[in-house]
Amino acid sequence: MRPKKWRGTVLFAGVLATMALTVGMRWYAEPASTATSAVGGTSSTGAADADATTSTPTGASAAPSASSTPTPTTKASATKAPAATTKTVNGATEQTPYGPIQVAVTFSGTRIVKVAELQAPSGGRSDEINSQAAPLLAREVLASQSARIDTVSGATYTSEGYTQSVQSAIDNR
Repeated sequence: MRPKKWRGTVLFAGVLATMALTVGMRWYAEPASTATSAVGGTSSTGAADADATTSTPTGASAAPSASSTPTPTTKASATKAPAATTKTVNGATEQTPYGPIQVAVTFSGTRIVKVAELQAPSGGRSDEINSQAAPLLAREVLASQSARIDTVSGATYTSEGYTQSVQSAIDNR
């Protein structure tokens, strides 16, 4: 019996099609959460308000579809929900071998919208380490919406103190 050469080609084409669909879905899928940068207050897409922007796949219409029957407006649908209150909570000052670290976490309702460093180890190499680690740690907190973040390589003590201070702010919310 002769081997059928086309089987490998069909298998390869199927794998390639599956990969293309998976990647395509990731490109056009709405992100699960949009993180706000602690530095400029803009999202990763560059918009000042993450809720105000939506992504639309190429070729799709962003306009709402017209309905053949008008929808009556009721009092419940005409009133908007009250805006979430913004509250800033200072985390505990955590001692590291190189100095204290403390952060302030700003909440909008239950969502973390900003993380600012109030105190950080300073002097010598600590300034260089913290200037690189602080923005990364803030982005991680905003993305995870918790204190469960990865440690920044080369800034282990700062990362641990940062995490503990964020967690104390979340606990005191």
